[in-house]
Amino acid sequence: MEKIKVLIVDDDELVTMSLAMILSAEPDMEIAGRGGCGADAVRLYGDLRPDILLMDIRMPDMTGVDAAEQILTEDRTAKILFLTTFSDEEYIVRALQLGVKGYLLKQDYRSLPDSIRAVMRGQNVFGGEIVSKMPSLLASSGSRDKEKSAADLMKLYSGAGITNKEFEVIQLIASGLSNREIAEKIFLSEGTVKNYISNILDKLSLRDRTQLAIHYLKNAGI
Repeated sequence: MEKIKVLIVDDDELVTMSLAMILSAEPDMEIAGRGGCGADAVRLYGDLRPDILLMDIRMPDMTGVDAAEQILTEDRTAKILFLTTFSDEEYIVRALQLGVKGYLLKQDYRSLPDSIRAVMRGQNVFGGEIVSKMPSLLASSGSRDKEKSAADLMKLYSGAGITNKEFEVIQLIASGLSNREIAEKIFLSEGTVKNYISNILDKLSLRDRTQLAIHYLKNAGI
């Protein structure tokens, strides 16, 4: 079995050692290398070409976000997963804009092996606390010049076969509403809403509501 090669970069050596121990215990993973700053991330990624770059955000000399931007400029296929203690909206927005594959908080470290596997399968992974901030990011996006209009987004989604009603459901999901709340808002049964969501996920080749919300936010230019 070919193992997933993970590069770990964090300015706390104890963290990199602990993460290396956790991930090395997984039968399908191995540690490609460890670094302590953003510059290390850029250099080691270029030298080692790991499957996954697991990286902190606030580090000396170059932040993880800046390192990710440099790496992704040179290699758009890079799979970068942030693992940090910071859930600042500015960092989340930049991560989404850059196209990193995930953003987890260090308190979610138990889910890390499964998150890495999900990223390798082509999925995006965001921790629960990060997902909970999505509605506020969406609500505050109106002041951003690059936000696409609803008409532009509808045109984009219609190209994937999304109907007007399905697009309305997508917007409500991205705003943080539950299935029941959506059903009440657009006067449908909860079962019908579930069917809409299932059809939307199939059309967009997405796994779940979280991926759908992230997909919408990224297309909205947030």
